[in-house]
Amino acid sequence: MFVTTIPQYVLGITNAKTVLTTTDATVLYTAPSGADFNSSVITSILAHEHSNNSDTLRVFITDASSSVFELFDKTVAGHATAELLTKDLALQAGESISVQAGTANRFHIVASIQEFAIHRTPQSAL
Repeated sequence: MFVTTIPQYVLGITNAKTVLTTTDATVLYTAPSGADFNSSVITSILAHEHSNNSDTLRVFITDASSSVFELFDKTVAGHATAELLTKDLALQAGESISVQAGTANRFHIVASIQEFAIHRTPQSAL
């Protein structure tokens, strides 16, 4: 996802991964909030239920002022993998994505993320 009205450069690509060992909300990823960063884009969130039991998964976004918004409340079949996003999800600096399982020890979660910087890193610095 590229926003033409905002100067931005891909700084990095990463996967955020977690195994949900509790039923507490777990922060999966927080967008960097340094002076050189202005956004991150989550292109995919994969949820794999590995216990052969259908279970629920909730996904939340928390903004920079700590307001929490529920994005998904999804049931995933046993031994199935579900893609939770149908479109890219943009995060501003400091915003985070959290995941919460209905039952502990059943979900592996992987999110693919692009991090954008305000300033371009010169090739000579790489």
